[in-house]
Amino acid sequence: MVATGLSFLMLTPPDFGRVDDAAAVQLGLLVDLAERTQDAVGEAPYGRIARAPAGGHRIELITDSINGALARRGRALHVLISEPPDLDWPVISAPLSDGRWLIVPWGLPVPGPNNAWPLVGWILLVALGVTLVMVVAVRRMTEPLALLQRTADAIMPCSDVDPVPEKGPAEVRAAARAINQLATRLRQVMESRMRLVAAAGHDLRTPMTRMRLRAEFLAEEERTAFIDDLDELDRIADSAIRLVREEVEGDGGELMRLDSMVADTAAELQEIGYAVTLAQTCPAIIRARPEALRRALRNLFINAATHGRGATVRMASGVGRVQVLIEDAGPGIPEELLPRVFEPFFRVDPARGAPTPGAGLGLAIAEQIVTRNGGTLKLENMAVGLRQVLEFPMVTLGEGLPEGG
Repeated sequence: MVATGLSFLMLTPPDFGRVDDAAAVQLGLLVDLAERTQDAVGEAPYGRIARAPAGGHRIELITDSINGALARRGRALHVLISEPPDLDWPVISAPLSDGRWLIVPWGLPVPGPNNAWPLVGWILLVALGVTLVMVVAVRRMTEPLALLQRTADAIMPCSDVDPVPEKGPAEVRAAARAINQLATRLRQVMESRMRLVAAAGHDLRTPMTRMRLRAEFLAEEERTAFIDDLDELDRIADSAIRLVREEVEGDGGELMRLDSMVADTAAELQEIGYAVTLAQTCPAIIRARPEALRRALRNLFINAATHGRGATVRMASGVGRVQVLIEDAGPGIPEELLPRVFEPFFRVDPARGAPTPGAGLGLAIAEQIVTRNGGTLKLENMAVGLRQVLEFPMVTLGEGLPEGG
């Protein structure tokens, strides 16, 4: 569009004034010659002397221009330029002194109407054509970048991601090579971490078993405290292994009834003495790994019941989303510590009032499970107590779960 505009600015239009002057000179010479001829010259459509001007539609613009040029040259001559119906070209009718008319053809085509739409159409056509070409070119250039982005988004700990084809421009090949190396190294690091934690947990079992046997020879009071410490070590080892396992397990899941699992988990904990109250449920179907999600719910319910002086559980659903709200009546968590609650081995017991045994991994494990099952988990203080909010995308019955599933 800019090039078209510049071309109109830079190209010099023809000097129509000179054209009119040249036509006036030629017409004056022809009229002078025709004055010497007394007889009509044939009846040919062009170059004839007739007794009347040519008929047809009069072309005012050219007529006025030629008459103006004649006046500038001092010729008292008033011509008519028209388009006869039987001809496809304009003609000039010039009066002679004896009342006859000299009829000769006009040497230039008739200018079209002063309409800007052809120019607008030309600019739009050029813009559309260039746009289509650029869209195709840009798509071909950015397709490798989109593949890199999809691959980077799919990289998860210990996930099997197909290597990115290392082709295209040099920069794209370098980025693809870097992403492939990153995925391989991340998988190796996570596998090494899993093996390390699993080996450490396994190796701890043997000395802990020997220590339990030796504890039998201690006095009753010392033996109880010693066994409690061993149990605490056992819980820490199991929690660490579960945390790493949640980080590396696959993302696959199945359709399940979240409301049924929430109700069953609450009833199970009530039976073993935890202060868990189920206030409200609503039908909700989600896609998740049932055993892992049950473990996360159990961790969160127990966390509220033990640290928050009782847990009240209710569910709420919205457009395509369902929430599980776990509220307690405890002292809450200081606002400055809330961003750190999901860190492994982070303990907030001193801030919550009651020192209880634990490895500080319950919330970290629950957050890993919820996130890897497509949900979110956040903690927020209320006026009194703490609220744990789980949110999952719901699945409609038409996506594969029968109505009573």
